[in-house]
Amino acid sequence: MKTMKTIRQLICPGALVPAFALTLVSCGGGGGNAPATAPGITKQNFGQLNGRPVDLYTLTNTNGIVAKITTYGGIITELHVPDRNGAPGDIVLGFDRLDGYLTPAYKKNNPYFGALIGRYCTRITKGQFTLDNTHYQLTPNDGPNHLHGGASGFNTKLWTARPIPRSDANSLELTLTSPDGDEGYPGTLHVTVTYTLTDANELKIDYRATTDKPTPFNPTNHTYFNLSAGAQPTIAAHELTLPAATYTEMDDAWLPTGNLAPVAGTPMDFTTPQKIGARLHDNYPDLKHDKGGYAHSWILDKNTAPGSLAPALAATVYEPESGRLMEVFTTQPAMHFYAGSYLDGTLTGKRNITYPQYAGLCLETQHLPDSPNHPAWPTTILRPGQEFQSQTIFKFSTK
Repeated sequence: MKTMKTIRQLICPGALVPAFALTLVSCGGGGGNAPATAPGITKQNFGQLNGRPVDLYTLTNTNGIVAKITTYGGIITELHVPDRNGAPGDIVLGFDRLDGYLTPAYKKNNPYFGALIGRYCTRITKGQFTLDNTHYQLTPNDGPNHLHGGASGFNTKLWTARPIPRSDANSLELTLTSPDGDEGYPGTLHVTVTYTLTDANELKIDYRATTDKPTPFNPTNHTYFNLSAGAQPTIAAHELTLPAATYTEMDDAWLPTGNLAPVAGTPMDFTTPQKIGARLHDNYPDLKHDKGGYAHSWILDKNTAPGSLAPALAATVYEPESGRLMEVFTTQPAMHFYAGSYLDGTLTGKRNITYPQYAGLCLETQHLPDSPNHPAWPTTILRPGQEFQSQTIFKFSTK
């Protein structure tokens, strides 16, 4: 592992870079996969949603990492990270324009590129649960089931943004109020999600929420990563490590059975680095759903003290060609690893790249799917007087 070189030093020798700035700067010329920018935060228009402006914020650190986040759905639209030679590349799937996220083709099999997910990520069986002796019916949007917050989840909302520049990091605070009854959920929920890009090459996501009625709450981010920055069409050669001894067994309807199955001796074992494509099509029951591949939740082996709020290592991903290494840390108890099996080549994203099956992978830090219907699992119920807090960190380096 090595420290990334400062992109400004590579492409603008002798350039003076301020601690932070609020406008884009360029050293002239073109080339590369990301603009030459000074560290800081900038804002530009990204389109309109129902007559309301949608903004795109660009966060840049002193090492040339660039994260672009839009107020529509809190989507990470771009994430430019240097490879082992210092060349930047955009390592996430998405679109150049807001229109891409609003087309019928996108909505037909919504991949949720880069979006904030809530109130509840993954599935809730038949969209139903009972809480404090009251039965609730949520909006079904995945056959009879409720998926990723429903038909109009957090990924479709226009969030309120507040940029927070600092000398060693730059943050974008997004806030949203989800009203009582939103997609069938009880309680008025006030949510704050803060993205922070640090000079330690970390993209941090902090989640906070309060409610006035008990409600399930299990947010995440649904970014698709391809650490080759498009040089490879799929993530089959990426090497994944997940420190987890068990995962959620799934039934034929792709819902958790309630059984936490051991990974040992199965294609679900990523306790040592494994190429994702090596066992993707193994004849193993939990890989034989309609599209094939990984879309499961792993129960993380925490390496912090019980009850600690410090993020623990949850995954590492390495792409050998570029040398990019991504480490994921979280305070959450589980990791949902999705290998992009429902992508089918019908979507063309940035730089006119078509996204085939397995074009990107998602590492969604969260609680377990369908937890409201599995009382033995860690609770996801947020109650009045409590504050939900969690943190996930994506840390980048090369080797």
